[in-house]
Amino acid sequence: MIDVIVVGGGPTGLMLAAELRLHGVDVVVLERDAEPTQQVRSLGLHVRSVEILDQRGLLEPFLEAGTKYERMASFAGLTRPWPDDLDTAHPYLLGIPQPETDRLLEQRAVELGADIRRGRDVVGLGQDDDAVQLDLVDGSRMSACFVVGCDGGRSAIRKLVDIGFPGEPATTEWLLGVMELAAPAEEIMRVVAAVRETNQGFGAGPNASGGYRIVVPAASVSEDRTVDPSFEEFTQQLRAHAGTDFGAHSPRSISRFTDTVRLAERYRVGRVFLAGDAAHVHPPLGGQGLNLGIQDAFNLGWKLASAIDGWAPSALLDSYEGERRPVAADVLTTTRAHSELMADTAGATAVRTLLEQLVGFDDVNRFLIEKVTAIGIHYDFGDDPRTGRRQRDIPVGDGRLYDLLHDGRGMLLDQTGRLSVDGWRTRVDHITTGLEALAPPAVLLRPDGHIAWVGEQQPGLDAQLARWFGQPAD
Repeated sequence: MIDVIVVGGGPTGLMLAAELRLHGVDVVVLERDAEPTQQVRSLGLHVRSVEILDQRGLLEPFLEAGTKYERMASFAGLTRPWPDDLDTAHPYLLGIPQPETDRLLEQRAVELGADIRRGRDVVGLGQDDDAVQLDLVDGSRMSACFVVGCDGGRSAIRKLVDIGFPGEPATTEWLLGVMELAAPAEEIMRVVAAVRETNQGFGAGPNASGGYRIVVPAASVSEDRTVDPSFEEFTQQLRAHAGTDFGAHSPRSISRFTDTVRLAERYRVGRVFLAGDAAHVHPPLGGQGLNLGIQDAFNLGWKLASAIDGWAPSALLDSYEGERRPVAADVLTTTRAHSELMADTAGATAVRTLLEQLVGFDDVNRFLIEKVTAIGIHYDFGDDPRTGRRQRDIPVGDGRLYDLLHDGRGMLLDQTGRLSVDGWRTRVDHITTGLEALAPPAVLLRPDGHIAWVGEQQPGLDAQLARWFGQPAD
């Protein structure tokens, strides 16, 4: 029997597979599509996702394939300079098309030993106290200790375990295309700027891998959004909104997206979990969707691995939903606000005008930047406000902290030299020197880099070691 079957081979599923393999978990990824998609649905990685890649030693190939946009993130099209003291060592948006992100994450998962099987569609599911059984469209059956549905907004896994997906249906649709434009760049930028004065739902700019990426409002909400729009439909809408199609040709990908907002009622039923778009869908405004899924996977991976390894505390798997579902709910609220602010109405224009003034205040600007980039995520671990936040990268001796987190283990950063992780040494590393940049006396980090404990007394540390890393080994 397989340890974990991940259904869905997009960025969420691939990140999860890599995290599980980092801990030696037997992983099979089932992907419905026979070939990797070339659709460019996402164009960038925000700060928290960049930090995750850095923590696992994956950042360099992403930097080579992408482009840094220093201190760049916008809220409903409003872009302001970032404060200099944001709590991160990576104050930039990493521009990288989703097919490149998928490729690099798949490469990582395969290198670590994940078994990725394409052209495999799940049509049935059953589970008991010991295992989950999956029925595939070809008539075969597979069993696993756990199954994670990372299979998108129309998730088969979510439907098979009967998890409700309430929310708001689409009222607006946009077309997204990557293609070549024959018009001069100066003309394109001039027309785009003019259109965006009254239509924030329109945009065009150079694509990282060549050509242009264009977003244009659709004529209406389509009845069947599984069917991609045609090139003719796309250019027709270009002409309708911009008065020109810019000599568009050689389309690489064309897709559609809407302002649908939905959140799964639960993230877990027995041995089945949801992550990424299978658990939450929302407009891609602000570029948070792919990032949210990668961060789901990063939260869930080490917890599932601990359950497979046999030391997970009883509440650890349930903490995944407790931590990640509120984050998704907040993102849905944010993207709802994006959608409303970008509407072509007098009310939306008035609110945007007010918000443009408000973001001139440093606290407001900082709040919105931290929200969009996920820097501000703070899980509720208890009374100490320092716990639950992720630890930024800091110097440690002649190196830096994130270089020490590549193996996905817990870590005690201990300036006192008096503390101990005896009983947990197979799960938690212990650093006692080179910590001058650390403000508290000691900090316990979970494998995902979030601060589990701050203090200097052994009894308090022991309680949190048991909470997050199980009972001490003999």
